[in-house]
This record gives sequence, structure tokens and C-alpha cells, in this order.
Amino acid sequence: MLKKEKYRDQVARWPRNGRHILAQYDDQGVVVYQAYRPAIGEFAARHQYFGGEFKLTRMSWIKTNFLWMMYRCGWGAKTDQEAVLAVTIRREAFDKILSQAVHSSYASDHYASHEAWQQRLRGSLVRLQWDPDHDPLGAKQERRAVQLGLSGEILKTYSREWILHIEDISDFVADGRTLIEAGKFDELSTPFEEVYPVADPDVARHLGIEYVEPSVERSLP
Repeated sequence: MLKKEKYRDQVARWPRNGRHILAQYDDQGVVVYQAYRPAIGEFAARHQYFGGEFKLTRMSWIKTNFLWMMYRCGWGAKTDQEAVLAVTIRREAFDKILSQAVHSSYASDHYASHEAWQQRLRGSLVRLQWDPDHDPLGAKQERRAVQLGLSGEILKTYSREWILHIEDISDFVADGRTLIEAGKFDELSTPFEEVYPVADPDVARHLGIEYVEPSVERSLP
């Protein structure tokens, strides 16, 4: 189900710097990536929800940017991150997650004071982090990539109620790793991604991204 395109074509149109949510999305859903040990990944792909050895008591991080996920999991080669999942969640759920996100570290431009940020942080079930994006070889980019940490009731609802589809893309990831190791970047395909338009300009400002006017209709290529 995951739509793909040549990496060379995509990187030419992506923003080179700034904070942007790069994602694959349509009117119904948004794709986020996670990587787990095989037992958790295989259960999720088979049952289409998170259960079994998956722990609801720990914060779970989702990433919309495939290459940031590849940097984090070593293209599926890191221990306990061999099973890479593309999880499509409801778009309205993703927007709700964004609206509840609180920066993991103090950002003076977004909170009245350090104390105000700490108060928001204590009451939040969603953590927000902007990290350097990476190219296929893992080199840092000027562009920032988002990751969102889910906990408590938000994580519980995400793990069962908000999921539209879970796809195990571990084989696709392994194929990409083989191409990179062989230096065949012209043959490398990655999931199709473009800048996600945050519907609420106030939420976009709080996240620290440039507001993009949502289109009336949206469909994947």
C-alpha cells in the first residue's frame, strides 16, 4: 500500500532547511513509521493493532519521515529495530496528536516562561522533538524532522483505535540498505513524502513550522 518514488526525484523538491513535517498522506490517513523487535512487529502486522509484547506503559515514538526512521534504526540493522512498520493512522487523529504536542525541551519562543512550559509538559501525553533530518547515508541535513512521543491514553487509543493499516516494510528496507551499501543511489526508492499542511495555523505556530494552507482535496500520486 505504501507509495514510493525515486529518492533522487524526491530530494530535489523537498525543503532544504527549516522545520517541516514530511509525510505520506491523503484525505483519510497519514503514514508514520516505527521499528521494533520482530515479535512486536510481526504481531502488529498480523493483527493490525499493537498488542502482545508491546508495552503501553512506555512512551512510543512515531516518525512521519522515512529517512529519519532509517537513521534511527540503521536501515533495520539495529538490534530490536529489525521490524520496520509503516502505520497509517486516521488523519484527524494525527492532527489531534499535533494539537496536544509539547516540546521535550524548553523553547522560549513558544511558552510564556520556563515554569509555564514545565506545567504544560507535566500535563501532556504527547512529546514533540525536532531533530536533524538525514540523507540515506545518515549525514545530517539542515532540514529538521519531527518525531512525536505518545504515552498514556493517547498511546492506548493510537495502538488500537486510530490505525487504518499496518504494513511490515522490513523487506523493502533491507533492499534499500543493499542498494546503499552498493552505492546505487539512482536505483533507491523511498516512500513518497511531501510537506504536510497543518490545518490549524495556531498549532503550526506552536510546533514551530511554516503554515501551509490545506488544499480542498488531496490524493496520493
